Amino acid sequence: MTKTATFTLMLNRVIFFIASQTHILDLAGPVQVFYESAEYGHPYEIIYLSDQPEKACSSGLMIGQLQHINDISIRKDDIIFIPGFRLQADNQALRDWLIHIAHTGATLCSVCTGSFALAAAGILNGHGCTTHWKYTKRLQEEYPETKVFNNRLFVKSGNIYTSAGITTGIDLALFIIEERHGPAFAWQLAAELVVYIRRDGDDSQQSVYLQYRRHINNHIHQVQDYIIHHLDQKLALDTLAAQVHTGSRNLTRMFKAATGITIGQYIDKLRVEKAINLLKEKNKVTTVAQQCGFKSVVQLRTMVKKHTGELPSKMS
Repeated sequence: MTKTATFTLMLNRVIFFIASQTHILDLAGPVQVFYESAEYGHPYEIIYLSDQPEKACSSGLMIGQLQHINDISIRKDDIIFIPGFRLQADNQALRDWLIHIAHTGATLCSVCTGSFALAAAGILNGHGCTTHWKYTKRLQEEYPETKVFNNRLFVKSGNIYTSAGITTGIDLALFIIEERHGPAFAWQLAAELVVYIRRDGDDSQQSVYLQYRRHINNHIHQVQDYIIHHLDQKLALDTLAAQVHTGSRNLTRMFKAATGITIGQYIDKLRVEKAINLLKEKNKVTTVAQQCGFKSVVQLRTMVKKHTGELPSKMS
């Protein structure tokens, strides 16, 4: 008799620890990002943990039916968020739990004053970090082993992510989504949430997928979506205009007004960025040229050098 193996699909998990007096927006912002991720095809199991079955938020809202921290075994691919809370609230249980799970290699994230819990557990020792601007000085003074950055949306140091708090929890969650699922998927979520993706100032280069989306013209967003999904094809101006039921001259005018660049420039930038990423993944040059809509390897080489000033090593 042949036995049939049964496989259980394990969802990505994002785990939120609910401390006493948690700030509701520090929690709700990242939660909504991962909820929308599931709606767009990358599902996450969202888990709420605490040391008690219910906790009161700083706004007075009670959160109940919380799973106990001892009932969940943390995996390496888990994402753990510590939303901000009133610092006078007791967080001994949180500190002990963080010390216990620190060795798992899971992604550890704090929003606002949640960074104090990571610091108290020794997790931020030797790491760059940030917190709400009102508390950066205090965090540095109380935990001198850390390096606290001012005026930063969020800071990544290895598998540790800290954000400045309040709405920057959304920025941090979108950044993690971008790392795991790519910039195109991240801007889809940002559009759904009606927020602009704000990349941290230390990023040396901003993705073209995100850089020219900071407008509210839905017609131009539709055209950009179409371009991104058809880069391997010839993108005639009339075809693009037909997507939003307008004329080519009007589309040209609207696109430049919304993005600051022409449609042709936008297409070229996207094709070059996609080509560079595909080359880094060790794809064949001829395949890259085809997938990016270049007429030949020569054109691919010319465009990459024009936009970056040099050729990727594989094309040298």
